[in-house]
Amino acid sequence: MSHRFEGKNILVTGAGSGFGRRTAQRFAEEGANNLYLVDYNQDRLDATAPTIEERGGNPIKICSDLSKMENAATAVAAALEVDPKLDVLVSNAAAWVNEDFIEMKDDSWRRVLSVNLDAYYVLAQRAARAMKETGGGVILFTSSISSLGHGRGFTAYGVAKAGLVSLAKGIAVECAQYNIRANCVSPGPADTQQSVDLVGEELMEKWRGEGFPVVPMNRLAYDTDIADAFLYLASDEAKYVNGINLIVDGGLTAQAYDVPSS
Repeated sequence: MSHRFEGKNILVTGAGSGFGRRTAQRFAEEGANNLYLVDYNQDRLDATAPTIEERGGNPIKICSDLSKMENAATAVAAALEVDPKLDVLVSNAAAWVNEDFIEMKDDSWRRVLSVNLDAYYVLAQRAARAMKETGGGVILFTSSISSLGHGRGFTAYGVAKAGLVSLAKGIAVECAQYNIRANCVSPGPADTQQSVDLVGEELMEKWRGEGFPVVPMNRLAYDTDIADAFLYLASDEAKYVNGINLIVDGGLTAQAYDVPSS
């Protein structure tokens, strides 16, 4: 097993499930020291922490609702109280609503933008301030292929995810002078708790067993597919990669259309 992150301090939001949980585990497997696990669900944090310990990391649980900007700032501050050096931020927490644009409630729009964009800005800015003082670091965002195009009912989500791609570019340009890199990972459809919440366990089981033909590779993304993308971007192997949006979607966005047979 590689130890690319030996002794590093990593903060992961949305760490209680899905991409965040697996990403935190992968960092622990590769030698990371303090794993700051941020999630709004205490039960999920409590379940994730032992899996970090088993892999040799030191889990530090931070239960926080990131829909409030002040909570995002407090989460970073809590990590810096443990150690002033923060090497990697993986901002991954997400919120969504399935509402048609015409009928969308203002509160729905505001919550999705708060969790998926405002919190990312606050987390990244506070992390960057600390990284500037300690020699640099890496800031990573979970965007989505929804940053490239929209699905009906998810306009707020797509707008927020497109904003993250732009935010990462801004950080990449402004903070390169401080040895800080910023990049996005954009997953396609994936087998995560969020997907189960959206479509239900029965339909997810069908896609797991029969495949997901919308994607050329005929399957949903695994959490490890996305975690490994984050680890690459966080590592020295990507030391000249800055300001990109890495698409991890099994070829979905590469496909335009098939000619109808009838």
